[in-house]
Amino acid sequence: MSDTSPAEAFEAQRDRLRAVAYRVLGSHADAEDVVQEAWLRLSRQDTATIHNLTGWLTTVVGRISLDVLRSRQAHPQAFYDELVVTADDGPVPEDDVALTDSIGLALLVVLESLRPNERLAFVLHDLFAVPFEEIGRILGKSTAATKMLASRARGKVQATGGSTVAGREQRKVVEAFLAAARHGDFEGLLRVLDPEVKLTVDTGDGVVVVLGATKVAAGARLSASGVHGQAVLVNGLPGIVAWRADGTPLSVVAFTVIDGRIVGIAVVTDPAKLASIDLPEPGR
Repeated sequence: MSDTSPAEAFEAQRDRLRAVAYRVLGSHADAEDVVQEAWLRLSRQDTATIHNLTGWLTTVVGRISLDVLRSRQAHPQAFYDELVVTADDGPVPEDDVALTDSIGLALLVVLESLRPNERLAFVLHDLFAVPFEEIGRILGKSTAATKMLASRARGKVQATGGSTVAGREQRKVVEAFLAAARHGDFEGLLRVLDPEVKLTVDTGDGVVVVLGATKVAAGARLSASGVHGQAVLVNGLPGIVAWRADGTPLSVVAFTVIDGRIVGIAVVTDPAKLASIDLPEPGR
C-alpha cells in the first residue's frame, strides 16, 4: 500500500464501496453497515500486506454483502428502501426525473429475484467492471462458473426490458394474473406464475414470505374478493394500488415479470409505510 494512511485511503474509496454494496443489497442502511464493517476489517489488517487496496476492499465488501444476501433467505425482510409509485399512463416530459429514479429502483427490484451468487456476479462485473477472476474468489467458484452466473443474471435482467413494448407485455401478464385471481381460476394463475415465484408481504408487524406457484396461487384466490385496484408503476415495474371504500390505501403490489412469467410479487400493507408513499389519487 502507498504512504497514505489507511483512514485516508479508505475515505477515498468509501463512495464507490457504498455504491457497490447498495447495488448488491438494495438498501442504503445495509450498504452503510457493510461499508462500516469493511473499515473495521481494514483497521485490523496489516496494511503492509495489501498490494491492491481497491481490489482488497471490493473483495471484502463483496463477501460481506453476500453474507447479508444469504442471511435474508433465512430471515426474510422487506427489501424496499423507498417506493416510487406513479400512474401507469405513460411518462410525460416533466416526469423525466421521477422516471429515471424509477428505472434505477426497477433494477433493484429485478435484482431481488436473482439468487445471491447471480446477483453479486452481475453487479460486480456488469455494473462495476470487477474481473471474473476476482468475483470467482469471492464466491469460491471458478472463473468459468462465475461467468455463467453473470450471464444467467444478465439474461433475467434484460428479459424485464425497459421499453414501452416490454412494459406492455409485462402488464398483460399482470392483468392475466389479476383476472385469474378474481375468477378463482387456479390453472390460470399457475400459467402466469413462475414455479419458483416469491411472494413477499410487508405487514408492518413483520415480513411474510410465500414460495412456489401452488401456494401463491392458493393465496391469490382467497385474497382477490373485495379488492378495488388501480394500475400503477411501482419502482418502474407493473403494479397495483388497492383502495378501501373510503379512499384510503389498502396495499401496494409490485410484480416482477421475466420471460412472460411472474417471478416476484412484493406487497406492502403496512399502514405507516403506505401513508409515507406519494400515491396517485384514486381513479387517476
